Amino acid sequence: MTSESHDQGPVIRDRRRIDPETGQVREPQAAAAPSTDGEATLGPDAAAAAVGDSDGRFEVAAALAERTADLQRLQAEYLNYKRRVDRDRELTRQSAIGSVLTSLLPVLDDIGRAREHGELTGGFKAVAESLERTLIGLGLETFGEAGEPFDPRIHEALMHSYSDDVDGPVCQAVLQVGYRHSDRVLRPARVAVAEPSPPDQQSSSSAQATATEPPAEAVSAEAATESTE
Repeated sequence: MTSESHDQGPVIRDRRRIDPETGQVREPQAAAAPSTDGEATLGPDAAAAAVGDSDGRFEVAAALAERTADLQRLQAEYLNYKRRVDRDRELTRQSAIGSVLTSLLPVLDDIGRAREHGELTGGFKAVAESLERTLIGLGLETFGEAGEPFDPRIHEALMHSYSDDVDGPVCQAVLQVGYRHSDRVLRPARVAVAEPSPPDQQSSSSAQATATEPPAEAVSAEAATESTE
């Protein structure tokens, strides 16, 4: 034994968990390795463990962020798929309703002609009105009125004439009403169209009217003769 260790004397460490003076449980203290400047530092094993825990937390956080991004992407794809399926289902439904309504248009034409001739009476009248209410409930609409501007997208011109009383192409008469369903034209309205007369016809008409009028001098002379008599 050296003289230095003999001077220090024996080292006694109290490892009791309960403090005999206060009677409280002591907190366990991590073993620290003495440093050269007298301050306690972590040993090599403890430092390696701390670095490993830090790297593990970073890996877990990165994996969590990646899985979260995957879930968000899957959720967005599912929502887009659901919207597309719902839209296609609604388009299919509207197309099927439009096909059924189109097949029933001749029946509605027969009902309209019977109503015009006063033949829509009795039980036939009740059935016809019930059918019309059902089709209107499905979204069937009629269009086409006399006097409205001619639109080739929804009107079909069966007759054509010129008139000086209009400023543009106008539906002069409706020969057969049109039908549409949900902004889809099932059948255009069949109409008679009137439009302004061409300029050459207007000038010839005015010239003929001027030629048929008697001169002003002849009219005045004739009036004077009648007054003398």
